[in-house]
Amino acid sequence: MKKKTKKWIFTLIIIAIVVGVFFIVKGKKSANKELVIRTHVAGTYTVENTVTATGTLEPVETVEVGTQVSGKVVKIYVDFNSMVKKGDLLAELDKLTLNESMSRAQANLTSSESQLKYAKLTFERTKQLYEANAATLADFEAAQNTYTQAQMSMKNAQAQYDQARVDLGYADIYSPIDGVVLDRAVEVGQTVAASFSTPTLFTLANDLTRMQVEANVDEADIGQVKVDQRVTFTVDAYPEDVFNGKVNQIRMKPTTTSNVVTYTVIIDAPNPEQKLFPGMTASVTIVTEEQTGLAAPAEAFNFTPTEQVMKELMKNAEHPDFPEGDMKPGRPGAGMGRPSFEGGERPTIVWVKNGSNIMPQPVKTGMSDGAYKIIESGVNAGDSIVLSAQFVVKETVKKTGDNPFMPGPPGRNRNNRSGGPSGPGPR
Repeated sequence: MKKKTKKWIFTLIIIAIVVGVFFIVKGKKSANKELVIRTHVAGTYTVENTVTATGTLEPVETVEVGTQVSGKVVKIYVDFNSMVKKGDLLAELDKLTLNESMSRAQANLTSSESQLKYAKLTFERTKQLYEANAATLADFEAAQNTYTQAQMSMKNAQAQYDQARVDLGYADIYSPIDGVVLDRAVEVGQTVAASFSTPTLFTLANDLTRMQVEANVDEADIGQVKVDQRVTFTVDAYPEDVFNGKVNQIRMKPTTTSNVVTYTVIIDAPNPEQKLFPGMTASVTIVTEEQTGLAAPAEAFNFTPTEQVMKELMKNAEHPDFPEGDMKPGRPGAGMGRPSFEGGERPTIVWVKNGSNIMPQPVKTGMSDGAYKIIESGVNAGDSIVLSAQFVVKETVKKTGDNPFMPGPPGRNRNNRSGGPSGPGPR
């Protein structure tokens, strides 16, 4: 019996020690907790909502220069990237065949003129004889018909001559605009045939200092895009540069690729340094909505202090002047009493830190980009807006291997229980 009694006494002592240590540790942890308040200083910020897309850079005006006649290219006066003015000669085709056609048309015209003169004289002579009853009606009508046909032959010959002259003029290829040669599709000695379509010889761009981006915007985003909205874009050739532009046109014709519907948005892209080349791929950001003003992170509008936080603040405040209201701390609008708002709407609340206190402040908000929200009224620049307030345990520095049940090393000041550093004792 004595052994069992001693065993129970020993067990109770161990339990008492464990419980004591537990409450000591818990007490230390409670004592080591502190209230940490994260704040954001209200300042000017630009909130943007955007639509992203990809597109291709193109000149504002592109002209394909071709030929309306067939022939062999005998001379080329420009090359890639050549600057040209309107009316400059770009190339020449072989004119031998065209000159022969011109000569035939000229001869045909001369013959028609001669026939017309003869038919006219015959008609006038026959008319006089008919009026003098010296010729029959049949002779008069035949002369009249011959004269009419000669007139028609003359007009036809004149038209053939004019066409031959125009075709001869087409052998000289001129620039229709001021610009730069983007593409040259022919070489000297190459034969071009214009039988069924006009072959393209050169591609000219009007002005490379003015470019445009043809962006493909998804159908889910196109409703947000409007003309004159601000645009920024980047290209792979200059990854560190951001180029600016604005929406110029929204084309209604849809494009469907793999069941994805997109719409083409034309974006003006000034290119004064001519760093942007036609055909570059642009990563486009269209600013559909933006607002500049005082702003706070979105988490500030979701913050509500707990009752424990408010008690701690009131306990530690130098001047606990937290106002009384009809709502308890820890609920939205706590401490505001009964503020009045237009239409009786429930206000948006942020908490502003002032010294050791935090106070609820009703605000009027503007647009948000998901990360920040504009505050139109209710706070001033420089106000500290609370983002979060929570208790955290203070970290205490201990040497590895410390055991609260083991005696300290020789020389330690056992009377120092404040947690501060202890120097070695006297030797």
